[in-house]
Amino acid sequence: MLDWYDEHKRSMPWRETDDPYRIWVAEIMLQQTRVDTVRDYYHRFLEAFPTVEALADAERDEVLKHWEGLGFYARARHLHE
Repeated sequence: MLDWYDEHKRSMPWRETDDPYRIWVAEIMLQQTRVDTVRDYYHRFLEAFPTVEALADAERDEVLKHWEGLGFYARARHLHE
């Protein structure tokens, strides 16, 4: 199985980082959402909130605006809290 993965794996931005914040954002976004959808939102969200401090300092409405289209808004609210 690992050989198959090495040959067929898809490149994902959250696999190419060791930043816990970026991995955490991806994990939350990927809950009940397709990978292809998350990929675009992931980049835009991290441009708006590049650090956990930036996310914490943001207004809730701003966070929800950047989450718009992913659905399951409770995920965004929990990230922000």
